[in-house]
Amino acid sequence: MHLDRSNRFLDAVEEFVRVGGTAINLVHKPNFENLPIDIDEYRTAYLDTLTMADEVRAKFGIQVSVILGPHPVAWAHQVLTLGMTKASDLHLQAVDLALEHYSSGDCVCLGEVGRPHYPVSEEIWDAANELLVEVLSRAAKIGTSVQLHVEDNGSATYRELAEICGRAGMPLNRTIRHYAPADVSTQFTNGLACTVSVGKGCIESLVSTIDKSSSPWGMETDFLDDPRRPGAVLGPKTIPKRTQELCRALLESGKSESEVSEIMMNIHSNWPSEIYS
Repeated sequence: MHLDRSNRFLDAVEEFVRVGGTAINLVHKPNFENLPIDIDEYRTAYLDTLTMADEVRAKFGIQVSVILGPHPVAWAHQVLTLGMTKASDLHLQAVDLALEHYSSGDCVCLGEVGRPHYPVSEEIWDAANELLVEVLSRAAKIGTSVQLHVEDNGSATYRELAEICGRAGMPLNRTIRHYAPADVSTQFTNGLACTVSVGKGCIESLVSTIDKSSSPWGMETDFLDDPRRPGAVLGPKTIPKRTQELCRALLESGKSESEVSEIMMNIHSNWPSEIYS
């Protein structure tokens, strides 16, 4: 989830905790109305995210794992204001800064990085893909996992990402497609890790593909903490609710309680520890 001091912030976490939530991934949220123009401004923005994580831990006593990185849509906007060369150089500086935080233990993953999720010019698209190869190469050298923000073009997106990972030397099981469709079969994901957006209708797809998956995956809301877009993503209470629904559906499909318990431990503990570490 994302948090924003000017919006719900701690109230959103309280809602999550009240319905049984015990841990969050706090993902850095760019301020699209005032994007960084140099690395010092990125440093300030990252530190604010880290400080918010400390405040959440202090108030609620839950586990907070931080994910830091320069958003690909921020880069696309910066290309228009700074020019391609300067925007790309700044993007990579921001990646390196996030990787420094990873090496010092401040965050557990690089992200969100990736490419724009909406139609852009061929020049922007090609540059975004080449930039992503470099970003993943740097992440692979450090050994961090990476959370990807990408478009939704079904399995074709996964195939392209797998090819990019191959060029970059990035392990597929450490490359996490965020806000992913609920098909977790390896045939669909091409072996990448993912976090599934658990909106309405996800349970049936998860139940039908869960035994066909060989890669770690998780559940997410992508909560934006933005009152201007209340229906854009899912609310803080969604993960506990969908967890209960998935348990019931798996039991009804014929799985034993021990099998369902093992699946839940993987989704909510084992796999997060594996891919965000």
